[in-house]
Amino acid sequence: MKKNLGSPDKIVRFIIALIALILFFTNSLSGWQMYAVLAVGAVMLITALINFCPLYAIFGMKTCKN
Repeated sequence: MKKNLGSPDKIVRFIIALIALILFFTNSLSGWQMYAVLAVGAVMLITALINFCPLYAIFGMKTCKN
């Protein structure tokens, strides 16, 4: 897996993951919405941590400088 996420993209993903986790743990949502937000937050956090987004790879996108 080649790195395809740049720093600004990683920061945005961390912020989205943080918001999703806050919504989940404060019980702001209910039912399937709660788990959907948790899944989105988990995906955003994992992709930010490993510097790789599978969708970017599929579409040939890259936000990093290298």
